[in-house]
Amino acid sequence: MDTVDITIIGGGPCGLFAAFYAGLRGMSVRIIDSLYELGGQLTALYPEKYVYDMPGFPKVLAKDLAASLAKQGTQFDPEVILGVTAQDLEKHPDGYLIRSSDGREFPTRTLVISAGAGAFSPTKMGVAREEEFEGKGVYYGVKDKSVFRDKRIAIVGGGDSAFDWCLNLMDTAEHIHLIHRRDVFRAHEDSVEKVKASRVEFHLWHGVHELHGADGLEKISLMNLQSKEASDIELDALIVNIGFKSSLGPIKNWGLDLEKNAIKVSDHYETNLPGVFAVGDVCHYGKKLKLIATGVGEAATAVCYAKTVLDPESKLFPGHSSDRE
Repeated sequence: MDTVDITIIGGGPCGLFAAFYAGLRGMSVRIIDSLYELGGQLTALYPEKYVYDMPGFPKVLAKDLAASLAKQGTQFDPEVILGVTAQDLEKHPDGYLIRSSDGREFPTRTLVISAGAGAFSPTKMGVAREEEFEGKGVYYGVKDKSVFRDKRIAIVGGGDSAFDWCLNLMDTAEHIHLIHRRDVFRAHEDSVEKVKASRVEFHLWHGVHELHGADGLEKISLMNLQSKEASDIELDALIVNIGFKSSLGPIKNWGLDLEKNAIKVSDHYETNLPGVFAVGDVCHYGKKLKLIATGVGEAATAVCYAKTVLDPESKLFPGHSSDRE
């Protein structure tokens, strides 16, 4: 493989914007992602979910945002390697050598790690028969809204995903229940107020206690966590939105300074390894906000500093893209 100026680990929103900005700065780019399509969590977890906090879009479907970011991020013809995990990182005289899970070697002068939260898997409820009903009435995300057309559904959770799906499935599902273990939510206030004003039926201070059905989910039993009283709801589908467990995987063995499951970075997103940067959800610093909007800004900054690593005489800030005429 040829040595490139910069390698982006992760083809999600921040990685794609880093690839675009590196191309804008005249850098040769390689993108490596363990998934088989670009877009990261936008395509892998919630393609049918609306994103409300991306500048320029009052609301946009995650899959449409991913498609636009992929078109922008690949316009300078980066080398794109999909379905491959970056396994090992070695220091070389001209930068680094990345060895992939399939044994290939990818030399690079600089590196931006934009791996989201790393490899992720949904947090499960831990109730009997949960695995039996997975895909047969129990779901951990929504990839196709039509699956829930005219269905009686319940959504478990109290965060943004739970409330967003209550709103997004309002025009699809026959009836929606929201089940949460408390009466305090971790969602944006506007979403909470909209769901409270809707036809969604709330079950606060409740947890899912049992799952019932023959070939598919037919009913769930709830337990009131305060009174310990049980109650049943007849359902066609249960969507569990109680978070994801994530892991940095092989990246945690690269000699990086870590803070729990994140990579510690400087004020210009460089790690303790010279020429290696981290942006988006995978990086950690002071008052970090895990938003796509902030992550793409981190990506642009990291790329500009990577440019100065490659060429100390280059300008850190090259000017506005609108000045390129």
